[in-house]
Amino acid sequence: MNELSSSSWSQDDLPEKNDLESIILKRGACEPRTLERARNVAFETGQPLALVLLQLGLVSETDLARAYAALLQTEVVEAPQLAQIAEPIMPDHLSARFLRQARAIPIDQTRSSLRLAMADPLDDYTCAAVRLATGLNVIREVVRPADLEAAFSRLYPDDDESTEENAELLAEGNSAEEDTDRLKDLASEAPIIRLVNQIIFRAVETRASDIHIEPFEDRLLIRYRYDGVLHEVDSQSPRMTSALISRIKIMSKLDIAERRLPQDGRIKLAVRGHEVDFRVSTVPSLHGEIAVLRVLDRTTVSFDYARLGLAPAIIKEFRAALELPNGIVLVTGPTGSGKTTTLYTGLAGINSRERNVMTVEDPIEYQLSGINQIQTRPVIGLTFASLLRAILRQDPDVIMVGEIRDLETAQIAVQAALTGHLVLSTLHTNSAAAAVTRLRDMGLEDYLITAVLRGILAQRLVRKLCDNCRHPGPVLPELAQRLGLDPKQPHTLWHAVGCPQCRQTGYRGRSAVAEFLQPSRDVTRLILSGADHTEIERAAVAEGMETMFQAGLRAALAGETTLEEISRIIGLEE
Repeated sequence: MNELSSSSWSQDDLPEKNDLESIILKRGACEPRTLERARNVAFETGQPLALVLLQLGLVSETDLARAYAALLQTEVVEAPQLAQIAEPIMPDHLSARFLRQARAIPIDQTRSSLRLAMADPLDDYTCAAVRLATGLNVIREVVRPADLEAAFSRLYPDDDESTEENAELLAEGNSAEEDTDRLKDLASEAPIIRLVNQIIFRAVETRASDIHIEPFEDRLLIRYRYDGVLHEVDSQSPRMTSALISRIKIMSKLDIAERRLPQDGRIKLAVRGHEVDFRVSTVPSLHGEIAVLRVLDRTTVSFDYARLGLAPAIIKEFRAALELPNGIVLVTGPTGSGKTTTLYTGLAGINSRERNVMTVEDPIEYQLSGINQIQTRPVIGLTFASLLRAILRQDPDVIMVGEIRDLETAQIAVQAALTGHLVLSTLHTNSAAAAVTRLRDMGLEDYLITAVLRGILAQRLVRKLCDNCRHPGPVLPELAQRLGLDPKQPHTLWHAVGCPQCRQTGYRGRSAVAEFLQPSRDVTRLILSGADHTEIERAAVAEGMETMFQAGLRAALAGETTLEEISRIIGLEE
């Protein structure tokens, strides 16, 4: 192979795929009108143009391989070169099953790189997977599919697609003869289109937050998430899996032919007279691909403190922290606890013409008027850290970072706070005080934490009782004593019953319960002395901080939720 092929395309700075069309036309492998026809088919089906050209017989394997080679300024790996490979390369890291599905085969290995002969050398998914599996830099080479198949038969004679292992990989309720063309045909049939539309529209109309489509051996399960809890709503024949998932992929402009790696996309649809966004994620599983759609309906989301359900005292403290000219304000909690919505609400409250507000998010869930929102793209190097460093040169007043995940992002956020910016962000911790421990674990020094930290809001979302069917009941003295209540005084807790208005669950909607830790002089002294989160929380409570459990218990006594729900989400204090 020439020297250029071993260095120029070892990274992801590949030529544009549109350049492949130009080379195909320039070499006379295809007529412009024929190429336009293939381009239309590729757009409608979501398949790569090169695969469409081959499937429709518009170009030969040799012509396409030579076009790829010209694009990458390399040579086609010929059959005699493949014949020199005596045994499989890195079989412990790259299985025959994966390589056959990826239409790629390793042909040479050095200490730092792996030359990979590929039927489609522009397949970034395969290169990323090989790089992740081997830890080596991938050098892309070009090979004809027929030569590749011959090399597979020689190097992996025991790899029969009819074996049980491959049967499990391909198990989607369909036989192995199913191909991409058939998938497109099935996904374009009226019954599948109607079924997918019905699943999506029903989710929006019933105010579900997520749609889960999960294939199993005996059925295709459809579940909706209501108020943070999954409910089974339908099941289909497992034979519907491939067609239904393919239809969702076409709608979200994902690669319908790629069933080996996770993919992410978006769908925008008009439902009930307004546009609704859906964030789509697909991952491979034992019996086919799992698809999860996050419903992003702006009409059901209100960036208003009163709608969040936060206590007035919490709102007052949080607002005061957001009005400070600099520092870091954190919102913490597990995934799905409403952290982003709370931050959006805070941003909406401080957004004005006099302030330059910028956000770095992954993903951008809702668009906020008057705020500059930026989407991270780790594949091309646009990480939280790199974007945060870049926007500091944009003269922002307020910066929202979707999440502080690593030390580099934390250090840049601290630098921004120290140089006069207000930084808002989230962390995944169980309590407000635990955020200090989390920042320490990342490697941030205690003196920097105390210098920039202005407030930490920790929150959870609990289901609200249905006003139509909730039922009161007295609190037994033993339980009252355990909860820290006066056992001599009467107390009432409400219970979930269930009615048609709440889908027989006893709950309708969710509300936030939270605690807000504002670093006082004593708390700052404890942080600097290396105290753990338990000591920090104890000091904050002594100064008047209401814990999340106390906030939840207050909501339960007020009839807003149940003690069982508080115990499920937050836990009971000992």
